[in-house]
Amino acid sequence: MPIPFCIPFKDLAFPAPTAESLTRAFGAVNALLDAGQRDGALALFDTERRAYESWASMVALRFAQDTGSAQARADRELADGLTPLVTEHEVGIKRRLLDDPNRAGLLHAVGTHTVRLWETDITTFDTRLRPALEEESRLAADYTALLAAARVTIGDRTVNLSGLAPFAEDLDRTVRHQAERARWDVFAGHGAQLDTLYDRLVHVRDGMARTLGYDNYVALGYRRMRRVDYGPQDVARFRDEIRAHVVPLVAAIMENRRLTMNWDRLRAWDEPLIDPLGNPRPAGGHDLLLERARTMFDRMGGDLGPFYAGMVQGGYLDLQNRPGKAGGGFCTAFPSIGMPFIFANFNGTPHDIAVFTHEMGHAYQNWKSRDLPGIDLLWPTMEAAEINSMALEFLTWPHIDLMVEDGAAERFRRAHLIGALTFLPYGACVDHFQHEVYARPDMSPQDRHATWLQLERLYMPWRDWGDLAWPAKGGRWQAQGHIYRSPFYYIDYALALCCAMQFWLRARKDRHGTMATYTDLCALGGAQPFTGLLAAAGLESPFAPGTLTDIVAEAENYLQMR
Repeated sequence: MPIPFCIPFKDLAFPAPTAESLTRAFGAVNALLDAGQRDGALALFDTERRAYESWASMVALRFAQDTGSAQARADRELADGLTPLVTEHEVGIKRRLLDDPNRAGLLHAVGTHTVRLWETDITTFDTRLRPALEEESRLAADYTALLAAARVTIGDRTVNLSGLAPFAEDLDRTVRHQAERARWDVFAGHGAQLDTLYDRLVHVRDGMARTLGYDNYVALGYRRMRRVDYGPQDVARFRDEIRAHVVPLVAAIMENRRLTMNWDRLRAWDEPLIDPLGNPRPAGGHDLLLERARTMFDRMGGDLGPFYAGMVQGGYLDLQNRPGKAGGGFCTAFPSIGMPFIFANFNGTPHDIAVFTHEMGHAYQNWKSRDLPGIDLLWPTMEAAEINSMALEFLTWPHIDLMVEDGAAERFRRAHLIGALTFLPYGACVDHFQHEVYARPDMSPQDRHATWLQLERLYMPWRDWGDLAWPAKGGRWQAQGHIYRSPFYYIDYALALCCAMQFWLRARKDRHGTMATYTDLCALGGAQPFTGLLAAAGLESPFAPGTLTDIVAEAENYLQMR
């Protein structure tokens, strides 16, 4: 199968808009609506939205690639200022389209799901919010830049926070402790600043909600996430399922690890060491992993291998850690050209493989759905999007020997499964924390730390911070960037993981059929809401009681915990 053609990333150029050019562009859409040309207006509306989204995605990517760049920061500040204006234009046009008395014609033109998304979107914006939206973007970027600039010294090396990962997984318990102490010394040193940033973000968001007539930010947060088919009560029940079924298993795994390693107590700095022999390392560095990945994806069949080769050839990957680069990993896209881009920070740990296969899942989905009509359908809502990423992590299992050090494939699979199970309580804790914070926005920073600590004990009763004072008093949440940058975007990972592990169960019996179902799901993009996509793929809803039961039982068998 030939490599898909794409414009080389280095040749991409998206002209920077201005307030005036945006007003003219969206004004032309309104002019077509005034003339009764709805189909033309819809086509131009989609084109203009794709153009702005492509430019804004490039700006955000460039800032993440070099947070210290004055030009990247200036461009990001321009985007921070223009995005609320674009939202205002978009909401105005969506309102006009939704007010059209010919609702049947609109439904035929864009589809029921897009209409439902627009009906949600128009409840999340008012022109009075523009200053608050700009402030929210600026504060979130300040958080990113603050942590990206952090440097720590461990042994004879100075690294950024992402570079601490290999030390945090070292077989030597003393080294792991030093790594965690170095990490949390950074947060303790910036604790007051981080508390202030978050306090301002909470109050900015709460103010936006009250301006729009909501009691607090929770309802607005769900609407901004475009969650059209479930609400906080459903999520609360899912968290209860995690506590009932997953927390006891993870507690048993942690105790088994303590006994195996002959530790008197399991400390927080012991948790990253999943394998008694040492966490399986990648087969090599950046270049080798990229080469091996081509073989892995080719073996999985279909067009996944050629798509990946096209990404490499086109330069749509930035995976190496370096000073000034923002932490974490993500997949972004440029809808004007139909190509995604993967950003990550390789650091020589198993996380390199996990984050790479995860973001490849996002990229593959976005590419498969690139020809769907309308920008609103190119990505699913976030919880559904994470199914595509997390499922691919599990679907690569049969070929993972290519990506890990010799003889470590089965150890990697066990560690990956344990990591997935361990994540579920943590993801639920992050979500529960945010619900508490936005239900009580006037909590003091001390109250927020106390709330986190209380929830941490509920969802992760094994957690023992020892002499690490900052997280021991409830500061762990400050290292979770989603809490600052993307409110309520975290339970999505847990919901998706519940679905991705259903793909794992199926693939153990029918690898090829499961891969075909996965490919079909990716091609659906965001054509349906979360629960609709689950139904299309034959997946059980995480909100249904007992969905986690079979997953936990199979995990217990695989890990020989029974």
